[in-house]
Amino acid sequence: MATLATATEKKAQSNADEKPERKPQRSRVDDKFKIFCGTANEPLCDEVCAFLGLTRGQAQVTRFSDGEAYVQIQENVRGADVFVLQPTCHPVDEHLMELLLMIDALKRASARRITSVIPYFGYARQDRKDKPRVPISSKLVADLLTTAGADRALIVDLHAPQLQGFFNIPVDHLFASPVLVDYFKRLNLPNLTVVSPDAGGVERARFFAKKMDSALAIVDKRRSEMNVAEVMNVIGDVNGRTCLVIDDLIDTAGTLVKTAAALMENGASQVFACASHPVLSGPAVQNISQSCISEVVVTNTIPLGEAAKREPKIKVLTIAGLIGRAIQSIHEETSVSRLFL
Repeated sequence: MATLATATEKKAQSNADEKPERKPQRSRVDDKFKIFCGTANEPLCDEVCAFLGLTRGQAQVTRFSDGEAYVQIQENVRGADVFVLQPTCHPVDEHLMELLLMIDALKRASARRITSVIPYFGYARQDRKDKPRVPISSKLVADLLTTAGADRALIVDLHAPQLQGFFNIPVDHLFASPVLVDYFKRLNLPNLTVVSPDAGGVERARFFAKKMDSALAIVDKRRSEMNVAEVMNVIGDVNGRTCLVIDDLIDTAGTLVKTAAALMENGASQVFACASHPVLSGPAVQNISQSCISEVVVTNTIPLGEAAKREPKIKVLTIAGLIGRAIQSIHEETSVSRLFL
């Protein structure tokens, strides 16, 4: 993965290499602690398993000739504490169905507890009736997970935190911000202002700005239709400052690019961007490549496509350690919130 070849980043990388992340110590192999995954993000699952010192659970996930998903758990899970890692990313419906079938198979195989680990929760943007006769899709997906047999859910950076209320099972909500904050702290960007690309993301940006000890700005965004946004006004002083735009996901990158352009028009010296989920659909990679943004930093909740992997402006950070520690806390019945103190 190519990145911006700055001296500051090389120094930051060197410092990171000197301080490897400490892995949890496990005294013995726990054969009642298992992690499975579908086909959506197998590399991330393997990283999590390596972090925890586990071997990924054996499961066959394939398809009939007509496209129907077929799942078979290929090891004993009776009485086990099982975690199923599967982001519901593109193709969303296929990966969601795989997750539901795996949960059902584990339930019927007498697993003691099933935790659905969803690094990226699809359908989260459809969380209310904003027009007549439309579904609340995120509530439906939450109900499907519960009906399939999930006992609890572990989700990274929901589009809106209140979506936790759609679940009738316990939800542990993780934030990728510790990983992102650590990266940008090591870059030591001068005169930093953290920017929320819309009013809905102010809380997220404020938390980030507090951790970075930086100023905060907001971009007033009006959306005329799905995936189409018009930036109207920049609220806050960004003149001569390095701006960091933070969001939960990047879809077509249209909003992000327009936000960056508005910041530069208002005198920003440089624009960086970060997001937890690199959805990167449609013209997203091209939009980023042709934009004034210096670097876009994302995590590996969703695997990148080939075009995104080749784009030098896109930097990927791993959250395997964060998810691994959360999984271990759930298994050992200890606090998950301590990961963010």
